[in-house]
Amino acid sequence: MKRLLLLFLAFHTLFSVAQTPDWQEDMQEWGTAEDMTDITNMELLEDLSVNKLNLNQVTREQLEQLPFLSAQQVEAIMEYLYRYGPMRSLGELQMITQLDYQTRQQLTHYVRVGEERPRSVWPKMSDITQYGKHLFMATVKVPFYDRQGDRDVYLGYKYRHDLRYQFNYNNRIKMGITAAQDAGEPFFSNRNKAGYDHYSYYFQLRDMGWLEALNVGMYRVQLGMGLIMNTGYHLGKLATLQNLGRTTHSLTAHTSRSVAGYLQGGATTLRLSKQLTVTAFASYRPLDATLNDDGTARTLITSGYHRTTTEMDKKHNTHETDLGISMGWRKGTLYVNANGLYTHTDRRLTPQKENTPYRRYAAEGSDFANFSLDYCYNNARLSFAGETAVNRDGAIATLHSLSYTINPQVRLTAIHRYFDKRYTALHAYSFSEGGSVQNEHGIYLGVNWQPAKAWLVQGYADYAHFGWQRYRVSAPSDAFDAMVTTKYSQEKWSLEGRYRMHLRQQDNSDKTTLVNRPEHQLRLTWSYTPVSQLTLRTQGNAISKTTEQGNSKGVLLSQEATWKYRWLQINANVGWFHTDNYDSRIYLYEKSVLYDNTMSMYYGQGMRYALMARGEIGKRLTLSAKMGVTNYFDRTTISSGLQQVDASSMADLLLQLRIIL
Repeated sequence: MKRLLLLFLAFHTLFSVAQTPDWQEDMQEWGTAEDMTDITNMELLEDLSVNKLNLNQVTREQLEQLPFLSAQQVEAIMEYLYRYGPMRSLGELQMITQLDYQTRQQLTHYVRVGEERPRSVWPKMSDITQYGKHLFMATVKVPFYDRQGDRDVYLGYKYRHDLRYQFNYNNRIKMGITAAQDAGEPFFSNRNKAGYDHYSYYFQLRDMGWLEALNVGMYRVQLGMGLIMNTGYHLGKLATLQNLGRTTHSLTAHTSRSVAGYLQGGATTLRLSKQLTVTAFASYRPLDATLNDDGTARTLITSGYHRTTTEMDKKHNTHETDLGISMGWRKGTLYVNANGLYTHTDRRLTPQKENTPYRRYAAEGSDFANFSLDYCYNNARLSFAGETAVNRDGAIATLHSLSYTINPQVRLTAIHRYFDKRYTALHAYSFSEGGSVQNEHGIYLGVNWQPAKAWLVQGYADYAHFGWQRYRVSAPSDAFDAMVTTKYSQEKWSLEGRYRMHLRQQDNSDKTTLVNRPEHQLRLTWSYTPVSQLTLRTQGNAISKTTEQGNSKGVLLSQEATWKYRWLQINANVGWFHTDNYDSRIYLYEKSVLYDNTMSMYYGQGMRYALMARGEIGKRLTLSAKMGVTNYFDRTTISSGLQQVDASSMADLLLQLRIIL
């Protein structure tokens, strides 16, 4: 009987997947602008969408790479595979009651049902060569305009381009290199004698018996809830409702063109016994920094731009050493990890603190040490996770999450965090309102409610208090953030509404008192799929924000159409925007070629047009092209300084070639 039901589900899945939006559209629903502008989030999901996980050979650690899965959902998938054996279709995901419709839809972008080949501890060379895939990719961006810096200041030409090579065997063996060049940077000249301005190289092994993971080259590390080390992905407040605030321990290859956040050296996770694991890593990497007159480092720079002589002089003028270790114990759904991190910079960090009291507790010195415990327990309904960290000065940072599933339709989440103003950790990146793991005390409450199959309601409320001064805030202050989003879905269409109110306190114009600066955002989205080959998406965004100059308002209307037929996909987008000024700017996500996701910002008055085509020539070759034009009605120059364009419109072309062997 079970197999007959699964056969029916398989046919249903084949029909529904043809109409399922891609992963980028799904992320627009559970992500905010902060999530979509984080290149680490986007490239991680992009990579997993290209190299899908085989559910019939997946491990718990691989599923934990998917940021939207909760601890209960990961356990439920592993339990189903253990009890019922290999899946025959993605339709079987409906048999796992912990997976709601939205989560199942998201999973289809990153997992597949493949054959269950016998898994050897160390794969055979014949299997590696037979089933491994080689990926070659080249991308170039051609602007049809000149910036001020292109004329006589930038050291290179105005074209941005990158090359990628990757070998991947079943997500167990991965190695490759990414070469990246930003517009304006020298190529085979100046200090870039080796050609490209930045190279990312990596080698990764996973799931090799007692060797759970090995990374050599450039890699990223996530420990616990990110209070001492997180150079991987980070989810915003709405997306946190998806994974219910679970902890993560992972080593991943740094495949990105980004120069920020990675470590360079070696890292490994070893399984000492059924319950015990140890993770250790060592890194030595160059950094860019702005220097003081005495040779110390005032600020660390993560933009990665080396277009001018001044920027090039800062390239790799500082170096950082990181040593870390994590010991973990797990029994069933209970685990505890002890983590330690030591960081040394060859230049002393000496931030400018005169006349900037908000920097009084900024990281200072050349040696930093952090220690933490992270822990988690979950069962079918309840999940508790947390991390408590201390730095070299004894300052504490702690974060705890508690989630409870009342029934399959209702899930509640609560998150509490306290970050001492004296707490510093150079690689900390976690859930926060202020953007850093320092000077914050807050409480977050969220709910997922599915009153009926076609309805989904999500919402959160978050309050934060800052005990010390912040930028443009010269006294202790508060912030409040609340959002509610509702979606109604039918077979061919869906309607979503989202409202967010974000209140921050800032100095008044005389800096004599704090005033509230509320911001209201509204988004309405209608998606329609008249036939399986065509998807239409209409979206309206509105914003109202209180500033020193008064109330600033803006609106953006956009229409997107995606047409897919066999080997060809065409995506067209047009948007009209009208905002009072920069304060009421609006962000719009726009589909692009692989590894070039675009969350663009618009302010003023104008139109945005974009047309992208992607053709799959056979099974190995893919060609993509995207043309974009932004036309402003209220100005004759765009941007300022070296980025200024002496025109009222900008047009650029993206070209990409991908070969898989």
